[in-house]
Amino acid sequence: MKVPPAMPVERDTPTEGQVQDGDRSALAAIAFVEIVDTLVDDFDVIDVLTVLAARCVELLGASAAGILLADNHSNLRVIAASTEQIQLLELFQIQNEQGPCLDCFRSGTVVAAPGLDGPSQWPQFAAECSRAGFLSVCAVPMRFRSTILGCLNLFMKDSAPLADLDIALAQALADVASIAIVQDQATRDAARREGQLQHALTSRILIEQAKGMISERLTVDMDKAFSFLRAYARNNNRKLTDVAAALVTGKMTMDALDRRPERTQDSS
Repeated sequence: MKVPPAMPVERDTPTEGQVQDGDRSALAAIAFVEIVDTLVDDFDVIDVLTVLAARCVELLGASAAGILLADNHSNLRVIAASTEQIQLLELFQIQNEQGPCLDCFRSGTVVAAPGLDGPSQWPQFAAECSRAGFLSVCAVPMRFRSTILGCLNLFMKDSAPLADLDIALAQALADVASIAIVQDQATRDAARREGQLQHALTSRILIEQAKGMISERLTVDMDKAFSFLRAYARNNNRKLTDVAAALVTGKMTMDALDRRPERTQDSS
């Protein structure tokens, strides 16, 4: 049975550091239901992972979140991010081939990186994070059985490490999302898994192109452009990737976009 994703959170969405234990339990339950609810024949991988990033910011002691997935050649790609700033930070560490997220992917274990404003084993990444106002990062592996699909990365504004309970919850959410990525009712073999990941990477390219078009044509920043795109998809019961493709190919005009604030509680 599907549980509507809005109800309790829409009335009073908690801000960072303000989630009480009772609220946390309720939000965690909703987050798991939302992700598990995607285990059907046809779903949008990008939207699932966008929900995951948004939920991690709401539930955990994090200011922002990003998600990287590996392509067929084991190269990491940015798939989802709670803000455009985080997407750029994720790209920075991939391009410079250093950072806790890359180490997490290689090792398949959680990599905590507190105190980025001090000496660090990733000097370039630490300096870039500090300039952006993030002094601690925690990278959590996204895994399916023995295969590491990518990683969920949590960015904090203080230098303290993420609490063990928050890490455990992040890992649980990442594990469930990983199952959603590779799910298939008939088989979960390697070929199917690679196909799903490649589809996610292709979808991300379309979405980035659509965001750029919206940003330029409507003179808004990339975060607002993504909000418009996602609002239209959700309010019209269409896949995010399909809407992006329609814009990029000219089958849909900017005038069709819903430019009101998203009516769902997990806007990003």
